Amino acid sequence: MIIKVNQDEIQSYLNDASNYKGKCDKVYIPENENELSELIKLLYESNVKFTIAGAGTGLTGGRVPQGGVVVSTEKFNKIIEINTNEEYVIVQSGVYLSELLNELKTHRYFYPPDPTEKNCFIGGTIANNASGAKTFKYGATRNFVIELNIILPDGDKLYIKRGENLAEESKLRLTTYSDKKIEIDVPNIASPLTKNAAGYFLKSNMDAIDLFIGSEGTLGVISSAKLKILPLPEKIISAVCFFENEIDAIKFIDEARTLTYLTRKEKASDSIDALALEFFDNYSLKFLRDDFPQIPSSSNGAVWFEQEANSDNEDKLIELWLELITKHNCTDELVWFAATEKERKEIEDFRHAISWKVNEYIYKKDVRKLGTDVAVPDSEMIGFYNFLIDKMKYSYLNYVLYGHLGNSHFHLNILSENEKEFLKGKNLYKEICNKAIELKGTISAEHGVGKIKREYLLDMYGEVIVNQMRDIKLKFDNKNLLNKGNLFFNQEEM
Repeated sequence: MIIKVNQDEIQSYLNDASNYKGKCDKVYIPENENELSELIKLLYESNVKFTIAGAGTGLTGGRVPQGGVVVSTEKFNKIIEINTNEEYVIVQSGVYLSELLNELKTHRYFYPPDPTEKNCFIGGTIANNASGAKTFKYGATRNFVIELNIILPDGDKLYIKRGENLAEESKLRLTTYSDKKIEIDVPNIASPLTKNAAGYFLKSNMDAIDLFIGSEGTLGVISSAKLKILPLPEKIISAVCFFENEIDAIKFIDEARTLTYLTRKEKASDSIDALALEFFDNYSLKFLRDDFPQIPSSSNGAVWFEQEANSDNEDKLIELWLELITKHNCTDELVWFAATEKERKEIEDFRHAISWKVNEYIYKKDVRKLGTDVAVPDSEMIGFYNFLIDKMKYSYLNYVLYGHLGNSHFHLNILSENEKEFLKGKNLYKEICNKAIELKGTISAEHGVGKIKREYLLDMYGEVIVNQMRDIKLKFDNKNLLNKGNLFFNQEEM
């Protein structure tokens, strides 16, 4: 067990990528599951609140302590098994996603959940039900979690395997390693009509494992996981197309998505079936031009798309994509096609650059990040885009708009210059969240709620449902010591 008490040594544990900041007395770094379990048991018995720290790539303050101590999972960094015959991997929770992807690639396999930030811990991606560009085809992390080993808030242990512990209508019963029984009343909550990472996953007859995926570390600490993996595709078509008008880019995505759903419904193999559909607005391109001077000067919007292919259908698929691109007022010379793996990596770097450029900006200005994570039903995407543009036009605030629009998922980042602009932007952020809720969407499609978005969780579900979620947390953590302040307001804050 490593213990850090010097404040100079623990500063890196006191913030995350949103620039949300906190404080703690000390940091514990257990080196195996028994140390972790015994430490948590001792903290719980001593009534010490403790926050679990992953890699610090989160955007909602979830790993940022507000007093108490930090428990870091950084030493849980082993890839235990890669089984390509049965297509699974077993990993500890502190393994970096980038490390796992690189190791799987040597076996010609991959792990589909694809958050933009690859320097995250696997445990964090499970705790937040992370997603990314490939979610448009493969869905979020939840779809790939087979088994979990969990340390509960009192130090007891829990093992869950998908399919082995289902709720009986509204009753979910769990048994820990010490034979303790936990019984939960499961409210049947209407889910948003889009991908969602806000609050607990709750519905009748649910699988117990899904309660912990996306619970943001409030119910227990993931020590290891068994995850589904897939063979790498033979080929991937990857391209960025640039448009003179943003609305052409939006309509291109809308039609590409419709064609993709039709292809999947008909189980066709030689039609448009996007792996990813990502949007960049005019301001995003301006933000990126210094680093990517080859961005066409006439472009005011862009779309990055990918599709899996093989030697038999690649040429036909490229032809279909070019036809669709031309239909939406983009010409061949305004398209970057990746002909090699190196060029595909360069396009991925272009896609990911906007996120780190925004983070670089907020650190330079020393303001907290104001970036939406809202998603709406596909039928509302164009209308919601127009709503956002209209709101920002009259706000006179700088911003960039990009996102996973295959899933109608918008990242609008307000670039505050100072505290006054931040407060103005925060009011606008709330309006945007409430509009997404009104349209049966979500306040958080992939980043979770953490400490920063708790008021919007209340807006989304209402006090009754949020209290039902809080009651579930207290079934596992009746002292409210684990990751206190995540998802729910504390009594002293109300």
